[in-house]
Amino acid sequence: MIMDGENAAAGEMDEVALPGLRSGALSRRSFLVGSAIGLGTLGLAGCGTYDGMSLAEAEKLYGPVPTEKFPIPAVEVAKVNPKYYRRTVRYETKEAPGAIIVDPSNYYVYRIEEEGSATRYGANVGRSGFLWSGDAYVGRKGEWATWTPPKEMIKRQPEAAKYANGMPGGLDNPLGARTLYLYQNGTYTLYTIYATSDPESIGTGVTSGCVGLLSQDMLDLYARTPVKTKVVVLPA
Repeated sequence: MIMDGENAAAGEMDEVALPGLRSGALSRRSFLVGSAIGLGTLGLAGCGTYDGMSLAEAEKLYGPVPTEKFPIPAVEVAKVNPKYYRRTVRYETKEAPGAIIVDPSNYYVYRIEEEGSATRYGANVGRSGFLWSGDAYVGRKGEWATWTPPKEMIKRQPEAAKYANGMPGGLDNPLGARTLYLYQNGTYTLYTIYATSDPESIGTGVTSGCVGLLSQDMLDLYARTPVKTKVVVLPA
């Protein structure tokens, strides 16, 4: 996901994005996925425990957030592989507490905590040909940011032209509830960590380089991440 400008104008996304409109708005899933993801729905039922977390606990963790400017619905946790639920795990690193490490090979984002632990979030990452790695930092943050399609995308997909002047923040906006903009040496890298409401995208490579967390996970990470936080993106 390539973006530019204060209102985060998104750039090169899937060539097959925007297959249509949904209730008069462009689907966030269509922007980020377009074609079928290939992750089947995982059937979770009863009171079983999944990777150390019960289904009831997962439903609570990923429940609705009605207090947001645009109330966030509950995640359909049955559509998320349980290994991608938010957890506190052991994680040895030289990075200081508070740093963020993106592991695209395993579809995880880690926030480093004290004493060799980390908060681990499941993520979606860039598809083949759009992966990148290196050190960056959070240069700015955004809540319910405006999304503006670039001219190249409008040329390929004319239905995006209605948002040429910007798509206001909201549940259908590709950037979601929160966005962390990644910078290097004072320059915006065109990459972000953003909120997705598409549970089936977690654990897949579907974006043009950006990293997406479930909205509830992104709210948690965003609240604990100040500007200037170091971000390390590992090689895929």
